[in-house]
Amino acid sequence: MPEKSQKEDPVGDLVSVMRKLRSKDGCPWDREQTHKSLKKYLIEEGAELMDAIDDGDKDGICEELGDLLMHIVFHSQIAEEKGDFKFNDVAKRITKKMIRRHPHVFADTKAGTSEAVVKMWEDIKKGEVKIKKRNSLMDGVPRHLPSLIRAHEVQRKAAKVGFDWSNSQQIIEKIEEEVIELKNAIKSGNGKEINEEIGDILFSVVNLARYRNTESAEDILIGTIQKFERRFRYIEKRLAKLKKKPESSSLEEMEKLWGEAKKKGL
Repeated sequence: MPEKSQKEDPVGDLVSVMRKLRSKDGCPWDREQTHKSLKKYLIEEGAELMDAIDDGDKDGICEELGDLLMHIVFHSQIAEEKGDFKFNDVAKRITKKMIRRHPHVFADTKAGTSEAVVKMWEDIKKGEVKIKKRNSLMDGVPRHLPSLIRAHEVQRKAAKVGFDWSNSQQIIEKIEEEVIELKNAIKSGNGKEINEEIGDILFSVVNLARYRNTESAEDILIGTIQKFERRFRYIEKRLAKLKKKPESSSLEEMEKLWGEAKKKGL
């Protein structure tokens, strides 16, 4: 157990707990983990935090932030065992970066608007020494971003140098063209080609959402998923009153209830 109480040094206590879990007398599962094996859990914890934020769940936000912090400490402990870096190195580096990228707060630079801050942030980033040399505009977009967000980002980068559409109608025509190509691929029965055309349609739809510059395709699809969930939950509740379940109901019954949910504005 940590020597200090949580009131004295909660972060230090967490580091001590993780060090104990990774020790020979600790937890077999924790000892087996690597940077790579923990990746999927990091994504899950981030998603759970976003759910808590959307739900306005203050206690949930606190708990999920703790889970994320635990992962940072976990990765830092793995790195320390390899002699790469320690948790304190992580904290020191981000502290220096935040000070360096906020000269309007910690130095004499002026930035009166959010837009000015963003531009200054980008300029500072460009001036920083890069660990990896970037040979393309596409470099720097994280590969593990959710696909819709990643598509938006690579399109945005291309658009910044003029590789973009002139109007929304052009993108709609492109989507229609891709749908025709998908139909032809389905007729041919070529699975690889079908998947490629589905991908082209999705990419084009993201382009339309990005070009409209209102909500991202990610946010739009989240709204649609939530709408689907609301309507399907309505179907389940209505069927439950009839002492039935979806799996024992016909498609016609469920579609009728779907229509009811739609009329109710769900």
